[in-house]
Amino acid sequence: MARLKGAPVAETAGPPCVPAARRRVWSREVGWFVAIGVVSTAGQAALYWALRLWWPPAAANLVSLLVLTVLNTEANRRLTFRHADAGPVRAHLGAGGLFLLGYLLTSGAVLWFRHEQPAASPAAETAVLAATSVAVTVVRFLVLRLAVFRGRARR
Repeated sequence: MARLKGAPVAETAGPPCVPAARRRVWSREVGWFVAIGVVSTAGQAALYWALRLWWPPAAANLVSLLVLTVLNTEANRRLTFRHADAGPVRAHLGAGGLFLLGYLLTSGAVLWFRHEQPAASPAAETAVLAATSVAVTVVRFLVLRLAVFRGRARR
């Protein structure tokens, strides 16, 4: 007991903790990103499902993902990453590369699903699309936060 009282704090504290202010920023950003992501995923799924009545899966996914990516990026620029130094042009250009990745992965998943389950309904396709979108969203958040929306406060 005496040895613990005399030991320096750094030795007994373990690894340095993340400052409370930084944790609050991450918590706020993750919270906004999740909220916007839920709304965007639901919007994309609804638009995809509607377009799928007339169009093939890849075309319906392209249009629904394009529309919702633009809206999602702007919402994240204004709410999630509002303190970053990224303007609209940088934000949307950065999100464009992520759009391509997201489109390839989500379309690939839906087309693979259609290949495996040719009689599947558009609702089942939409579920596959939404599940794949969630996986892509994790990568999207990290890239947007660490590369596109890095700002003075993050350096």
